[in-house]
Order: sequence, then C-alpha cells, then structure tokens
Amino acid sequence: MPLVRVSLRQGKPAAYRKAILDGIYDAMRSTFDVPEDDRFMVVSQHDEADFSYSRNYLGIARSDEFVLIQLTVSNTRPREKKKALYRAIVENLAKNPGIRGEDVFINLVEVLPENWSFGNGIAQYVADQV
Repeated sequence: MPLVRVSLRQGKPAAYRKAILDGIYDAMRSTFDVPEDDRFMVVSQHDEADFSYSRNYLGIARSDEFVLIQLTVSNTRPREKKKALYRAIVENLAKNPGIRGEDVFINLVEVLPENWSFGNGIAQYVADQV
C-alpha cells in the first residue's frame, strides 16, 4: 500500500509516464512513511472522449496536460502528512516531467488496514494473519 492509479490523456511517451510514477513514489517515500519496495502503481491513458474534467473548477485553470492521481491508502496518517504528500507530488511532477501544479488533481481514498492482501490470500496487515 498505497495503490496508485494515474489517468491522463493518451499519447504521452513511456519516459513521461515513468517520470510521473517515479515522482509520486518518491513523494510517498519522503512524506508518507511508505517503505522501500512498496510500489503498486498503474497508468491509464484516455482519448479526449473518455477523459472529462472541469477546466476551471474552484478557479483553477486546467489544461490538456491534466493528470488525475488516485491513491488508495490505509487510514493511518494524520492530515499534516497528507498535505505534505500533496505538496511533494506537485513539486516532483513540476520538476519532471514538467507538469504545472494546476494540472495535478490528487484524490486520497482511505481504507482499513484489513482491506489489503498482497498475495497468498492473506491480509498481511491483520495481526492474526501475519
């Protein structure tokens, strides 16, 4: 955990997509207490018809470079760590691959620790399953 899903417009090269995943992972490691090798991430690309978002919601001007990031995480972190994560993701993606902060949308979905199984049909975060 976390499970990271990234959605963006179709047509970005592999290096661009990798930079997004690396930037998110680095932010999670530096601000969110994510251990090394805890990396479960996917990128989905969409054509214009299948990727709909507001260009101006809350007064934020979004462009065609818009990236939607959804992280599913255990509900174990305080608000300050969440805010630090959001800032670090935006800073990292601004550096590489060069995405404007206005184009980075982050949604955090919190679940109970027992809602994870990393393999073998075991809930690894549940004391009686370890």
